[in-house]
Amino acid sequence: MLRFLAHRLTLAIPTLVLASMIIFALQQLLPGDVATALTGEERDPEVIAFIRQKYHLDQPLPVRYAYWAAGVLQGDLGVSVRLQKPVAELVLEKLPVTLELACLAMLVALAIGVPMGILSAVKRGTWMDAAANGIALWGLSIPNFWLGILLILLFSVHLGWLPASGYVPPGESLVDNLRAMAMPAFVLGNAIAAVMMRHTRAAMLGVLGSDYVRTARAKGVSPLRLVLRHALPNAAIPIITLGALEFGQLLSGAVLTEQVFSVPGFGKLMVDAVFNRDFATVQGVVICTAATYIALNLAADVLSAVVNPKLRRA
Repeated sequence: MLRFLAHRLTLAIPTLVLASMIIFALQQLLPGDVATALTGEERDPEVIAFIRQKYHLDQPLPVRYAYWAAGVLQGDLGVSVRLQKPVAELVLEKLPVTLELACLAMLVALAIGVPMGILSAVKRGTWMDAAANGIALWGLSIPNFWLGILLILLFSVHLGWLPASGYVPPGESLVDNLRAMAMPAFVLGNAIAAVMMRHTRAAMLGVLGSDYVRTARAKGVSPLRLVLRHALPNAAIPIITLGALEFGQLLSGAVLTEQVFSVPGFGKLMVDAVFNRDFATVQGVVICTAATYIALNLAADVLSAVVNPKLRRA
């Protein structure tokens, strides 16, 4: 296991470097000029020249990347040209919001998707299977922004139960925080639950048709124990992998959902940075997201080995 972890960590370094190079190069394709945008309407040539020199915009692309990479190795992700704040500080401000939203959305997805997938596999060919597949198809088909608007109209405008938008830190009021995060978490979790349901159903169907499950059933093992003790652990590997990928996607920022509910997370930060050509912020968020994806994939591999002894021995 230690050799496996060391191998994966070794592969993570070139992956991060390659991801940073690609996004750094793609940012140069954005129209407009950063220095000109920062000077406003006056566009004084001396001010533009000063800004170019300050942020190394007058240097070739490889040189600018070398400046940025040297700062990252020292723990400096750069400074936001729009907000004049360190990018690391911005990331630390938005990360708790996005992390909370991602955790709540995954709880919703797991609470809905996994039980529905198990039920659909166990009751294959019955009305329960058809109903679960219908709900999953609904979750995959409904756009997040449209579902969010409908929830706002129902629970905020008509019923007045939940706030339409905004964010309240848990330290100020935990109840108000959960009320503000309930709808965006459900919107995100609903779409992931549909995917989790389909993968759980497919994995469970494959396991329930195996020889050892038929043998356990012939020995008189109770259906509940058969599913939870014998079938689910072997079907959990693809579920864990999918959950890690979906959680990483949530941490990268749910742009549309955060815009609809005015949640100040990674997604809104990224959109604002792109529109304002704040390259340092975009680069910092992307490198943090890539590192999160790698860490989550590593955690999924370790958890899969814990759940399945065959993988642990391998």
